[in-house]
Amino acid sequence: MRGLVFHGITGKFTYRMLATVLAGQSVCLFLGALVARAVTASGGGEGRGTTYLVVGCGLAVLCVLAAGSMRRPWGVTFGWVIQGLTLLSALVVPMMFFVWLIFLALWVGCLVQGDKVDRLDARRAAAAAGGDEPSRAAEPDGSGRPIG
Repeated sequence: MRGLVFHGITGKFTYRMLATVLAGQSVCLFLGALVARAVTASGGGEGRGTTYLVVGCGLAVLCVLAAGSMRRPWGVTFGWVIQGLTLLSALVVPMMFFVWLIFLALWVGCLVQGDKVDRLDARRAAAAAGGDEPSRAAEPDGSGRPIG
């Protein structure tokens, strides 16, 4: 998987897609925090329920901050940390494990496919500047096959 990165600057398309995933994840984490509070409060643990709500809302805010940091070299790393914290939220609300699986799949898919799109855009821009056809540009591995 060439596009799976843990640190560094990604291409324009990739960081936009990653930011979109994190924005959607923030909404789900906020809703998960509401569920954690309601379930805990119904069992008689009002103080713990408020703590879960505050921590969950904080995690949702961290998702928004991570989405805004995708242009930075440490932004992708911050996104991976968010993925780990989302997994930890499953300790409170077990169904968050499935939410984490879905968003992890989206995260990895955006990293891999976004890298392909960014490389294709770079090849097209280079071909337009050099007058070569985009389909003739060679892959970095020298195979000459198109991306996709």
